This record gives sequence, structure tokens and C-alpha cells, in this order.
Amino acid sequence: MPFFPSAPIRIQPYFGYRNEERLFITARALRSRVDNFEKRGKWRAMRTMMGQFASHEVKDLAVELELVSPSGKTQRHKGVTDKEGFVHFDVPLEGDWPYAENTEWEVVTFHWENGEGKQCGDGHVLAPGKHTALAMISDIDDTIIETGITGDFRAVLRNWRRVLMQMPEERILVPGADMFYNALGGNAGLPEGEGHAGDHLPASRRPFFYVSSSPWNLFSYLVTYMRGRGLPLGPISLRDWGLNRATFGSSSHGAHKKAAIMGILATYPEIKFALLGDDSQGDLTAFSAIAVENPDRIRAVFIRKVGEEMSPEEVAAKAALEAADIPLWLGEGYEEGRKFLSSIGLLEDEEADAVVKSVGHGETEEEKATA
Repeated sequence: MPFFPSAPIRIQPYFGYRNEERLFITARALRSRVDNFEKRGKWRAMRTMMGQFASHEVKDLAVELELVSPSGKTQRHKGVTDKEGFVHFDVPLEGDWPYAENTEWEVVTFHWENGEGKQCGDGHVLAPGKHTALAMISDIDDTIIETGITGDFRAVLRNWRRVLMQMPEERILVPGADMFYNALGGNAGLPEGEGHAGDHLPASRRPFFYVSSSPWNLFSYLVTYMRGRGLPLGPISLRDWGLNRATFGSSSHGAHKKAAIMGILATYPEIKFALLGDDSQGDLTAFSAIAVENPDRIRAVFIRKVGEEMSPEEVAAKAALEAADIPLWLGEGYEEGRKFLSSIGLLEDEEADAVVKSVGHGETEEEKATA
């Protein structure tokens, strides 16, 4: 039963992204209070987290998206929420929408009405810089945070205390993840505070995208966690959960991630990507299939080892990456991964750059400059 069935309707925007021709962003209409993840005792924490899952979605709500182009031209697009409260905007961009010099967050505005009258709220859209040649696509669960929320239903039950009683500040950061991700080109996250449609805000030097099998209900929780741990923010692809086989079946995790990753690759045909995950949910198998199908698009694959021996499918996936000459890192600690970054020319510091230049690795000077 929803916790706040009489609360005013609010819009929860999710991070969007765009290229120079189309813009994608999703929002959800909910009757709930604004998320507050301050630690105030275990029962308040449980109530807060239960509120995330017992959301009261609002269907058939008219929502308008306001965009302002780099030249200052305003566009408005109308949408209606579906039965789960989602409204998806896939917008053809009118006029000239060039990328800025550096990767940026662009502010858009959502408009809707509730019992208190006309409302509006900010959304944020990631746009790569004009010279962006490489971006990151990362898993979340057990790659940067021990979620305890994915896997089969028994895994969720085993981790119920972690899921329902720990605030973002209490969750364990995978050791070294912050330094590793910053070495890949992550830095200052999305600034807080209100903006206006058409505003431009700084983002990581390289774009970061996240894919996860966790439910959309955890979006605000995950963003709060990332902010607090110094991880780069980026669009997050989550799932709408149901108590069924489609949600908890192991095969659904890989299918969801593959579809999300292929959508990102299709949006940015001019950009190469590095894929980051772990071996707890078949990321190696899924990432290998994507990389082998798109060898000219995947710069490297990073897999953090958290499980036991490799399965036959993972052994085959590893061999397929090697045959396709796509760099693969398999390791238990991100500090080891930094050495791998250096060897393939992706580490940000000057020392690593010198190592890469001395080794060569068959790259052209243009590739080194834009990697």
C-alpha cells in the first residue's frame, strides 16, 4: 500500500542524454514526498526505504517538456504518463544543436499541474563535448556499490536489512572505485540547486552512463550515494520491477543491460566506449557479446572479480574478446586496474601518459590525443 496516497503529485525526472539530432529523457509522476536520505535511526530509515518501493504512481497525467537550444530557441513537447507513471520523451531536435567544447549537463524543465496548481521542475540532459572520442558505460550493482537488491528473490531476502535500513552514506563503496573512475575521466558531478531550461552545467571530462538491474525506485538513492562518494554522475538505465520471473530471472539482467548498452552505442556512432562491470551477474558474457559484435566501438572491457571460478560461458567470453583483440581486465582490486589503464592509454595522469607514449601500443598520435 502506498505510503503517501494523498501527497501532491510531483515529477521525478531521470537523467537524460542527447546527440545533435535527438534528445531522450524520462520522468515519473508520483504521489510521494521529496526523497530525504538523512540517517535518523533504523525505523526512520526503514520507513524511508519502504517509501521508495511502495510508490504511488500517477497515470494519465499531462506533462510538458521545455527545451532551449544553444541558440536560445525554445521547444515544448507534450507527453502523458503511462499506467506506471512514466512519461518518455524521444525528441527530434529542431534547428542547430551542436555540442559544446566540453561535456555538459543541459537543463530542461518539466511542467505539470496538481491540486496546488501549475508546477515546474528541472531535469538534466548529458551532452558530450564536440571532441569526445571515448565514453564509459558502467554497471552499478557490485561494481561500485554492494546493492544486495539484484539476483534471484532469495538474494533479496538475504539482504533485506541492507536494502531497507542502510542510508546511502552507510553503504560500502567498492574499494578504489572512486579513484579508478576519476582516473577514467570522471570528476565533478552534477551541481545541486535550481536552474532554468537552457542553462549549462559542468560534467565529467568523459561522459559516464550506468546500466543496472535495480528498480527505478532506487534512482534518487543511487544518485545520493554517487554524489557522496565522489563518483561521476551520468544517465542511469534501471528497470521497472514486478514480482515475477521477468524481474528475478537471471537471464533478464543480461538482456536489460544489453538493450540499454546497444541503445547508447546507436545514439553515439562516432564515440568509442569502455564497458565496466563485475562477474556476479554475467557482465563478462554480456559485454563480450556486445564487444565482439561491435569491435570498432568497444575500446576495452573491465570486469571486477567478486565470484568464484569462471563458468564455461565466461571462459568462452574471455577467449572471444582475446580473439577480437579487445583489451580485457579481470581483477579483484581497482588499484590493479589502474596499471591496466596505464598500459592501454586511458589513465589521466602525466606519468601514465609518458608510459603509454613509450610503449606505443600501435596507436596513432590522433588516437592518443583523443583517447
